[in-house]
Amino acid sequence: MTVTQSKPASGAGAAPDEDAAPAARPGAAMARRFGLQLAGYATLLAIWSMCSLVVFTEYVLPAPWTVAAEMWHLAADGTAFVQFGSSIVKIALGFAIGTAFGVPLGLLMGRVRYQKYFWQQPLLVLGNVPGLAFAVFALILFGIGAIGPVVVVAFVALPYVALNVAQGVEEVDAKLIDMSAVYGIGRAEIVKSVFLPSVMPFLFAALRYGFAMAWKVEALTEVFGGRSGIGFMIRQSYQEFSVAGVLAWTGFFVIFILLIERVFLAGLERRFFAWRGGR
Repeated sequence: MTVTQSKPASGAGAAPDEDAAPAARPGAAMARRFGLQLAGYATLLAIWSMCSLVVFTEYVLPAPWTVAAEMWHLAADGTAFVQFGSSIVKIALGFAIGTAFGVPLGLLMGRVRYQKYFWQQPLLVLGNVPGLAFAVFALILFGIGAIGPVVVVAFVALPYVALNVAQGVEEVDAKLIDMSAVYGIGRAEIVKSVFLPSVMPFLFAALRYGFAMAWKVEALTEVFGGRSGIGFMIRQSYQEFSVAGVLAWTGFFVIFILLIERVFLAGLERRFFAWRGGR
């Protein structure tokens, strides 16, 4: 009896271990990915340090710790926050304008085939215009100031938003719409329960990639014709022959993009689409 009692006890004790093993795997996989990402950044910094110390001089290519000290100085005296605030206002305003025009245009293209034929090619051309061309034309048309970057961001965001929203509308199942109409569901409820769940993933994709592209073009436009902002500070550092300043502002730019795209927008996407079991 004691033997037969000990076997079920050992089997019962082994079952939780077997169940706990799969639960620990996601955490281990996440830790592994995080470690690989840190190793990638460390390798990049090591290559940068070696090039600064061996291949180039400190004046031509400052070391990472020199650039980090410059970034700390710019953040400590508040210059970084003021200039980033100026750029954020311009890109937010331009992106809002592009989205305000892009969403209705995308809905129209997705619902009316002839509208899609009319607008698709111009939007594709607009989306493939080089950022340098946008920056130059903004300087020619609007001169030095804040209007040029806002208009450029709006034109960059518009094709991303419109084309993706149109694709999302086309993915809506027509049979599901017909069934909703048969059951007497109103148009507003159909839009809320049928169209939005189909369009939102495409809209979030447009916001993530469109924002990253628009931010780069906005900074480039500020380099040519800005009076403030991160692009203006990059140009000013270049004119002062401060390579450390150029790299410091570039570092702020990269960090900000990563925080917005990987943390803020990705977090919103996970929250909106939690019903799908993640992203």
